[in-house]
Amino acid sequence: MVRIAISTVGDFYLGHRRRFHLSGILILVTLAAFLARDLLSEAGWLVVSDEALTTTVLVAVFFAALACEYLDSSLGMGYGTTLTPLLLLAGFTPLQIVPAVLLSELLSGLAAGAMHHRDGNIDLFRNRPARRTFVLLAMLSTVGAVTAVVIAVKIPIFWLTLGITVIVLTMGVVTLLTAGRQIRYRVGGILGIGLIAAFNKGLSGGGYGPLVTSGQVVSGVPAKQAVAITSMAEALTCLVGLGAYLVLAGAIDWRLTLPLVAGALLSVPLATATVKRLPEDLIRRAVGGMTLGLVLLMKLLG
Repeated sequence: MVRIAISTVGDFYLGHRRRFHLSGILILVTLAAFLARDLLSEAGWLVVSDEALTTTVLVAVFFAALACEYLDSSLGMGYGTTLTPLLLLAGFTPLQIVPAVLLSELLSGLAAGAMHHRDGNIDLFRNRPARRTFVLLAMLSTVGAVTAVVIAVKIPIFWLTLGITVIVLTMGVVTLLTAGRQIRYRVGGILGIGLIAAFNKGLSGGGYGPLVTSGQVVSGVPAKQAVAITSMAEALTCLVGLGAYLVLAGAIDWRLTLPLVAGALLSVPLATATVKRLPEDLIRRAVGGMTLGLVLLMKLLG
C-alpha cells in the first residue's frame, strides 16, 4: 500500500515537474521577501508599524493560505471556512480578515477557474450543462446577502443555523453513498442548492463551498466540474462581498492581505493538476468526507 502511494506521488511529480519547480521557486522568493522585510527594517530602510505582524506570523499566514487554498481548489471547499476561524484565533480582527480573505479568494478563484480549464477539468465553452450550472450559481450567489437579510429578520437564527447544518450534513452523506453511481443532471437541484448556499453565504459569510460542491455532485454534476464551477462562482460572490466592504469600511489591510494572496495563488496550479489526476469516484468520496469534516470543524471552532 505504501509503495503504491509513493509510486502515485512519484508519477504525479514526474507528470508536472515544471509546475512543482516553478511553485517551489516562487515559494522561496516569497519567503525571501519576508526575510528581506526584517533586514530592511533592522537597517532602518523600512518602517514596520505593527510589531504583531512579525516575519514568523507572516510566514505562518502564507503557509496556512497555501494549504487551505490547495484543499479549496482541489475539493471546492475549505479556504474561508477553515482559514477565517484560525485567523480569529491568531488575534486578527474581523475587519482585517474578511476583506483580505475575500480578495485572496477572488483572485485564487479566477486563477483556479483558468487552470481547471487549461487542465481539462471543465470546458464552459463546449459543455452546455456546465456553463448553465455556473451561470445559475453565479446569479444566485450575488443575491445571497439580500435574501439573507430579508428572511433572517423574521426567523430565529437558531432554526436557520440548524436547518442549514442539517442540509449540509445530508449533502455530505448522500455524496458518500452515491460516490460510485451515475446521477442524472437536474437543474432543479442546482437551483435549490444555489439558493440555500447563497443565503447561507449572505447570513454567515462562510459555508458556501461545502454546500455548493456536494450539492452539484448530488444533482448530477461530475465531481471535477463541480469543483471548478464552485471556484469560479465563489469568486464572483467574493467580488460582490469585497465591493460592499470597500464601500462600508473603505480600506484593506494589505499587511495581512499580501501573504494570503501569495499563498492562495501559489497553491492553484498544483491543486488543479491534482483534480485532473484523481479518479472521479475518489473525488466524490473526498468531497463527501470533506463536507462532513468541515461542518464538524465549524461547530468546534464556533
